[in-house]
Amino acid sequence: MASGRPPLHSRLPAGPAPLRRLYSLSAVLACLLLALSTAPAHAQIGSDRYASIVVEADNGRVLSAANAEEPRHPASLTKMMTLYMVFEALRDRRITLHQSVPVSAHAASMPPTKLGLVPGGRITVEQGILGLVTKSANDAAAALGELLGGDEARFAQMMTLRARALGMRHTLFRNASGLPDPEQVTTAYDLSLLARHLVHDFPRQYRYFSVPSFSFHGRTINTHDYMLDRYPGTDGIKTGYTNASGFNLVTSVVRNNVRLIGVVMGAARPGERDLHMISLLNQAYDKLDVPAPGRIQTASRMGAIVPAAQAATLPHPAPPRAAAGWAVQVGAYLNQAAARRAAANARKLADVGEIRLESVVIRHRTYWRAQLAGLRRAEASGACTALARHKLSCALIRPESGEIASR
Repeated sequence: MASGRPPLHSRLPAGPAPLRRLYSLSAVLACLLLALSTAPAHAQIGSDRYASIVVEADNGRVLSAANAEEPRHPASLTKMMTLYMVFEALRDRRITLHQSVPVSAHAASMPPTKLGLVPGGRITVEQGILGLVTKSANDAAAALGELLGGDEARFAQMMTLRARALGMRHTLFRNASGLPDPEQVTTAYDLSLLARHLVHDFPRQYRYFSVPSFSFHGRTINTHDYMLDRYPGTDGIKTGYTNASGFNLVTSVVRNNVRLIGVVMGAARPGERDLHMISLLNQAYDKLDVPAPGRIQTASRMGAIVPAAQAATLPHPAPPRAAAGWAVQVGAYLNQAAARRAAANARKLADVGEIRLESVVIRHRTYWRAQLAGLRRAEASGACTALARHKLSCALIRPESGEIASR
């Protein structure tokens, strides 16, 4: 890997976003089980389609890499660049979230996955964004591309130019969706750089990537990114698949205020892809000596494919980090989905912590505790102060003991 490229110098600020979240955890888990049983054998870890990289988001330091600068087909990871262009237009006030987006015959003709838009119809910019981050809707991607570029081919040229300006030297876009095109290529490194820019450049809009579902014309559209529920601390970013690419994934995770970006390309199945990403992230956090409470362990069969990603090591030992074992509890609920909604709302208002749900049986009934974890004491106290301003309950939880603490 080329280590001399300029890093993004920032602590990656975050802020709330006006997202309309509709959580459907059971549907997500059902989709996960379906995904794990799907097995189109067009690619596999270690094949000529495989590439991966894990970087520290603050400074771009490479923690592991394999084939990270080899050309690969991005598939729907292309939509990360489409969304970067949309977020940039929103920031510059060239468009608005509620602006109407016309649907052309070209956009409506895109093959699945799609929202089912019809020629002459309209969606809002925000509906288009939500369609991309959840269902990876190709028709919505084309419609947004036409809105910003006049036509999709010109928008793809704009995407490529912007990518080069961001430092993505080996990326070429031909459409807004990632539908198959032999000339549309990128690298795992370039995608990690794009993910870092999305987090850093658009902290408010980035939150769209963590939306698990949204309502569209009476339908609940669920996310394709099962890492949001599988791996604690995950807050995005994107999945992708074509026959040529195999199953691709970019994931952003925060543990104890350390954000990692992982990229896996060329897996044979979505389950293999997700498990391999988990393994790479676990290794990276271990290298940084960052504890990951509740970390999901991978299956033993992962041992055979992990060495494929050992192409880069840390140049220097990571400095010790302050303990961050405090948490805050914002309520207990009979319904797991309700607890998750409460924790997500608290996370948005307090702007710190990782969503954590704990089950407890009281008088033969199961309750779900909604918590924000991975905090230092000052952060936990500040979170409760922020929530109190919104008239929400909050209790401090001490490290390790799990006992409620006084403020």
